[in-house]
Amino acid sequence: MHNRAIFNSDHELFRSNARRFFREELEPNIARWEDKGVLPKEFWLKAGANGFHCCGIPEEYGGPGADFFYNMVLSEEVGYAIGGASVGFSVSSDIVAYYLLNSGTEEQKHRWLPKMVTGESIAAIGMTEPGCGSDLKSLRTSALRDGDEYVINGQKTFITNGQNCDFVLLACSTNPDAGARGISLIIVETEREGFERGQNLDKIGQKAADTSEMFFSDVRVPISNLLGQEGAGFAVLMNELPRERITIACRAMAEAQRAFELTTEYVKERKAFGKQLFEFQNTQFKLAEIKTSLAVGWAYIDQCLTKIDQGKLTPEEGAMAKLWTTETGNKIVDDCLQLFGGYGYMREYPISRLFVDSRVRRIYGGTSEVMKLVIGRTV
Repeated sequence: MHNRAIFNSDHELFRSNARRFFREELEPNIARWEDKGVLPKEFWLKAGANGFHCCGIPEEYGGPGADFFYNMVLSEEVGYAIGGASVGFSVSSDIVAYYLLNSGTEEQKHRWLPKMVTGESIAAIGMTEPGCGSDLKSLRTSALRDGDEYVINGQKTFITNGQNCDFVLLACSTNPDAGARGISLIIVETEREGFERGQNLDKIGQKAADTSEMFFSDVRVPISNLLGQEGAGFAVLMNELPRERITIACRAMAEAQRAFELTTEYVKERKAFGKQLFEFQNTQFKLAEIKTSLAVGWAYIDQCLTKIDQGKLTPEEGAMAKLWTTETGNKIVDDCLQLFGGYGYMREYPISRLFVDSRVRRIYGGTSEVMKLVIGRTV
């Protein structure tokens, strides 16, 4: 992860601060927080006090005004931390904050962004529904105009930060007959009447992440809560998705990197048949393959990050990065667990947590199969 040309010494100082923060504040507490199924809001506030939310938000909206590389350094360090997969910072800081920054009104930006920077306001994004999964064009949550308000009805599922969030950026249909052109993005504060959080979903991994259902029953919000233009939500989503997918790719690579480092350490200590596991040719060959895959993955990530910085990253490049890093990352973590033998299957060993936590990367942000569709259309 280190000595990458796109990062300067300030980025690396920020990285070491972030790594220390997660080592001291997250890793010792993750087992307890997993039992509760949610990260405490104090953890969000502490991260805010350390400057770990919304790094790229300009100073006029309360942010540090740093470049987007800081967001990605943080995303990598969250992925590198044991239990980091449960940390929902990225949805709030890398995704919703940029929807607001790029498409929101001045009033919306001044209202929400400063509190997101401090961690006082936690954001969720409501795309997925029980019936449509990755197929955003088929979403059924409706927002119908009534005077100067929208009346919202429907439900969402698999929503990251679902229990903690103070507002959700909701993808809904404002014109059911218009398909993709009828989709709009609307800010819905969670204290509004008719909004209800469903159960905190029980997942195989990311157990401290509050991933929830949400229900909307005649929820009324002012039309000033519309983000961007009515009916332009799908276009906004498509514009923002490449960056979201790079964020997921960074996490996937960082998880694989941590798995490799844990495994290298383990095989140099563990003995079998009278010698170190590391001395066996199979172990060395497997680690050589992994080291090479990591080097290739980081090189492509850095190429994509440079294009994001220039505003040139295409949807298929974002999809290619997510597809390759998540598929390869999952294989790396699986291969690493194998080298731990029976101990790899024990929950007390961090490799087991990385194994279950990383599996979702091939599903959310668009499944691997959807990534292939996106890429296939450009062939």
